[in-house]
Amino acid sequence: MTEYFEYAGVENTENTLKYAIERAKLGISDIVIASSYGETAKMLLDMLEKENLNVNVVVVTYHQGFSGPDVVAMPENVKKDLEKRGATVFSGTHALSGVERGISKRFGGYGPVEVIAQTLKTLGQGVKVCYEVTVMAADAGLVSTKKEIIAIGGSSRGADSAVVIRPSNMNTFFDIELRELICMPKNKKKHE
Repeated sequence: MTEYFEYAGVENTENTLKYAIERAKLGISDIVIASSYGETAKMLLDMLEKENLNVNVVVVTYHQGFSGPDVVAMPENVKKDLEKRGATVFSGTHALSGVERGISKRFGGYGPVEVIAQTLKTLGQGVKVCYEVTVMAADAGLVSTKKEIIAIGGSSRGADSAVVIRPSNMNTFFDIELRELICMPKNKKKHE
Protein backbone atom coordinates (compact mmCIF):
# COMPACT_ATOMS: atom_id res chain seq x y z
CA MET A 1 0.00 0.00 0.00
CA THR A 2 1.27 3.46 -0.87
CA GLU A 3 1.21 6.22 1.73
CA TYR A 4 0.46 9.72 0.44
CA PHE A 5 1.48 12.97 2.08
CA GLU A 6 -0.70 16.00 1.42
CA TYR A 7 2.28 18.17 0.42
CA ALA A 8 5.95 17.73 -0.45
CA GLY A 9 8.53 18.78 2.09
CA VAL A 10 10.92 18.13 4.93
CA GLU A 11 8.08 17.61 7.41
CA ASN A 12 7.55 14.18 5.83
CA THR A 13 11.08 12.95 6.51
CA GLU A 14 10.46 10.88 9.62
CA ASN A 15 7.43 9.11 8.17
CA THR A 16 9.17 8.52 4.84
CA LEU A 17 12.06 6.82 6.62
CA LYS A 18 9.68 4.83 8.82
CA TYR A 19 7.72 3.53 5.81
CA ALA A 20 10.95 2.67 3.96
CA ILE A 21 12.28 0.72 6.96
CA GLU A 22 8.99 -1.17 7.34
CA ARG A 23 9.23 -2.17 3.67
CA ALA A 24 12.89 -3.17 4.02
CA LYS A 25 11.89 -5.59 6.79
CA LEU A 26 9.99 -7.55 4.15
CA GLY A 27 13.21 -8.60 2.45
CA ILE A 28 15.16 -5.71 0.94
CA SER A 29 18.80 -5.42 1.94
CA ASP A 30 19.87 -2.18 0.22
CA ILE A 31 18.68 1.39 0.82
CA VAL A 32 19.96 4.27 -1.30
CA ILE A 33 19.20 7.69 0.18
CA ALA A 34 19.78 11.19 -1.14
CA SER A 35 21.30 13.38 1.56
CA SER A 36 22.94 16.67 0.67
CA TYR A 37 24.34 17.60 4.06
CA GLY A 38 23.96 14.31 5.97
CA GLU A 39 21.03 15.05 8.30
CA THR A 40 18.55 12.77 6.53
CA ALA A 41 21.10 9.95 6.29
CA LYS A 42 21.92 10.30 9.99
CA MET A 43 18.22 10.09 10.85
CA LEU A 44 17.89 6.92 8.74
CA LEU A 45 20.87 5.30 10.48
CA ASP A 46 19.43 6.22 13.91
CA MET A 47 16.11 4.62 13.02
CA LEU A 48 17.75 1.50 11.58
CA GLU A 49 19.79 1.08 14.77
CA LYS A 50 16.64 1.36 16.91
CA GLU A 51 15.01 -1.33 14.75
CA ASN A 52 18.20 -3.43 14.88
CA LEU A 53 17.95 -3.77 11.09
CA ASN A 54 21.16 -4.45 9.20
CA VAL A 55 20.99 -3.19 5.60
CA ASN A 56 23.48 -1.77 3.13
CA VAL A 57 22.98 2.02 3.27
CA VAL A 58 24.31 4.08 0.38
CA VAL A 59 24.20 7.84 0.88
CA VAL A 60 24.30 9.85 -2.35
CA THR A 61 25.23 13.52 -2.13
CA TYR A 62 26.03 16.37 -4.51
CA HIS A 63 29.22 16.41 -6.51
CA GLN A 64 31.84 19.00 -5.63
CA GLY A 65 30.98 22.26 -7.36
CA PHE A 66 27.21 21.69 -7.51
CA SER A 67 26.56 24.72 -5.29
CA GLY A 68 29.51 26.78 -6.53
CA PRO A 69 33.15 26.41 -7.54
CA ASP A 70 34.88 23.82 -5.31
CA VAL A 71 31.98 23.82 -2.82
CA VAL A 72 31.43 20.47 -1.07
CA ALA A 73 27.92 20.14 0.35
CA MET A 74 28.50 17.44 2.97
CA PRO A 75 31.11 18.39 5.57
CA GLU A 76 33.97 15.90 5.82
CA ASN A 77 33.32 15.20 9.52
CA VAL A 78 29.69 14.31 8.74
CA LYS A 79 30.78 12.01 5.91
CA LYS A 80 33.29 10.27 8.19
CA ASP A 81 30.67 9.84 10.91
CA LEU A 82 28.20 8.25 8.47
CA GLU A 83 30.92 5.92 7.18
CA LYS A 84 31.96 5.01 10.72
CA ARG A 85 28.36 3.97 11.33
CA GLY A 86 28.47 1.63 8.33
CA ALA A 87 27.06 3.72 5.48
CA THR A 88 28.81 4.23 2.17
CA VAL A 89 28.86 7.88 1.10
CA PHE A 90 29.06 8.61 -2.62
CA SER A 91 29.47 12.05 -4.21
CA GLY A 92 28.88 12.08 -7.93
CA THR A 93 27.53 13.90 -10.92
CA HIS A 94 23.76 13.89 -11.13
CA ALA A 95 22.64 11.15 -13.48
CA LEU A 96 19.78 13.26 -14.86
CA SER A 97 21.68 16.47 -15.56
CA GLY A 98 25.47 16.26 -15.72
CA VAL A 99 27.20 17.92 -18.65
CA GLU A 100 23.88 18.39 -20.43
CA ARG A 101 22.81 20.95 -17.82
CA GLY A 102 26.06 22.81 -18.35
CA ILE A 103 25.33 22.97 -22.07
CA SER A 104 21.76 24.21 -21.61
CA LYS A 105 22.85 26.81 -19.03
CA ARG A 106 25.48 28.14 -21.42
CA PHE A 107 23.64 27.93 -24.73
CA GLY A 108 19.96 27.63 -23.82
CA GLY A 109 17.55 24.96 -24.87
CA TYR A 110 17.42 21.48 -23.44
CA GLY A 111 18.45 17.93 -24.23
CA PRO A 112 16.93 14.48 -23.86
CA VAL A 113 18.31 13.87 -20.35
CA GLU A 114 16.64 17.04 -19.08
CA VAL A 115 13.38 15.94 -20.73
CA ILE A 116 13.61 12.63 -18.84
CA ALA A 117 14.23 14.49 -15.57
CA GLN A 118 11.31 16.86 -16.14
CA THR A 119 9.04 13.94 -17.06
CA LEU A 120 9.94 12.09 -13.86
CA LYS A 121 9.25 15.29 -11.90
CA THR A 122 5.60 14.99 -12.95
CA LEU A 123 5.52 12.21 -10.34
CA GLY A 124 7.22 14.60 -7.92
CA GLN A 125 10.72 15.89 -7.33
CA GLY A 126 11.35 13.20 -4.71
CA VAL A 127 10.46 10.35 -7.07
CA LYS A 128 12.78 11.84 -9.72
CA VAL A 129 15.54 11.94 -7.11
CA CYS A 130 14.87 8.27 -6.27
CA TYR A 131 15.53 7.32 -9.90
CA GLU A 132 18.61 9.51 -10.05
CA VAL A 133 20.35 8.26 -6.90
CA THR A 134 19.53 4.67 -7.88
CA VAL A 135 21.38 5.06 -11.19
CA MET A 136 24.27 6.86 -9.52
CA ALA A 137 24.68 4.11 -6.89
CA ALA A 138 24.47 1.40 -9.54
CA ASP A 139 27.08 3.13 -11.72
CA ALA A 140 29.39 3.37 -8.72
CA GLY A 141 29.00 -0.38 -8.10
CA LEU A 142 27.40 0.20 -4.70
CA VAL A 143 24.17 -1.70 -5.47
CA SER A 144 23.39 -4.54 -7.84
CA THR A 145 21.20 -4.12 -10.91
CA LYS A 146 19.94 -7.66 -10.34
CA LYS A 147 17.85 -7.11 -7.22
CA GLU A 148 15.33 -4.66 -5.85
CA ILE A 149 16.44 -1.85 -3.56
CA ILE A 150 14.70 0.95 -1.72
CA ALA A 151 15.49 4.48 -2.88
CA ILE A 152 14.64 7.56 -0.81
CA GLY A 153 14.54 11.14 -2.11
CA GLY A 154 13.07 14.52 -1.37
CA SER A 155 11.82 17.73 -2.86
CA SER A 156 14.37 19.98 -1.23
CA ARG A 157 15.60 19.17 2.25
CA GLY A 158 14.67 15.98 4.01
CA ALA A 159 12.77 13.16 2.34
CA ASP A 160 9.21 12.78 1.11
CA SER A 161 9.40 9.91 -1.37
CA ALA A 162 10.46 6.26 -1.18
CA VAL A 163 10.23 3.54 -3.81
CA VAL A 164 11.15 -0.06 -4.41
CA ILE A 165 13.12 -0.08 -7.64
CA ARG A 166 15.32 -2.44 -9.62
CA PRO A 167 18.38 -0.39 -10.56
CA SER A 168 19.93 0.10 -13.94
CA ASN A 169 23.08 1.81 -15.10
CA MET A 170 23.17 5.05 -17.09
CA ASN A 171 23.98 3.24 -20.31
CA THR A 172 20.89 1.02 -19.87
CA PHE A 173 18.71 3.64 -18.17
CA PHE A 174 15.44 2.47 -19.72
CA ASP A 175 15.87 -0.97 -18.12
CA ILE A 176 15.22 0.56 -14.68
CA GLU A 177 12.04 -0.80 -13.10
CA LEU A 178 9.90 1.01 -10.57
CA ARG A 179 8.32 -1.82 -8.59
CA GLU A 180 6.48 -0.07 -5.75
CA LEU A 181 5.68 3.42 -4.55
CA ILE A 182 6.15 3.28 -0.79
CA CYS A 183 5.26 6.92 -0.18
CA MET A 184 5.08 10.21 -2.01
CA PRO A 185 3.41 13.63 -1.76
CA LYS A 186 0.13 14.27 -3.57
CA ASN A 187 0.88 17.97 -4.08
CA LYS A 188 4.12 19.79 -4.82
CA LYS A 189 3.36 22.68 -2.50
CA LYS A 190 0.54 24.38 -0.70
CA HIS A 191 -1.55 26.59 -2.95
CA GLU A 192 -2.41 29.97 -1.53
